[in-house]
Amino acid sequence: MPHLFGSIPATVFRDGTPQQLTDDQEEQKRQIYERMNPRRRKFVDRIGYDNWDPFQKPNDPLDLRMDVTKRTTQQLVREFLQQAAKKGQYSNDYARGALECALGVVNRDEKYLGTLDFCLWYRDLLRKEGHLL
Repeated sequence: MPHLFGSIPATVFRDGTPQQLTDDQEEQKRQIYERMNPRRRKFVDRIGYDNWDPFQKPNDPLDLRMDVTKRTTQQLVREFLQQAAKKGQYSNDYARGALECALGVVNRDEKYLGTLDFCLWYRDLLRKEGHLL
């Protein structure tokens, strides 16, 4: 079975920019390879010595998604549920629904933006008809 990632340089898994090694880095790369244990060397041979990059850039930190108020989904849900707890107990399904909605709104998922718009419209309708104060 052919290896799926066999011809892809290792830098593609980071930021996609190929790294040009200096002569010193090439020498270091050769020394690192020669000092490797056989099992690790087998991995490098499988991906290809030229595709192997022992000097990879570190991964970027996780992209934290925030809404327009600069709050994460977790912060929004925590604040919401703290206020909901003041009104009385809530169920796990209630909390799960709040989390699902917050994730959808922060990620700008059309389904949850539609749900949000409907809820706001319905609340205004109830107020307009005197069902809410």
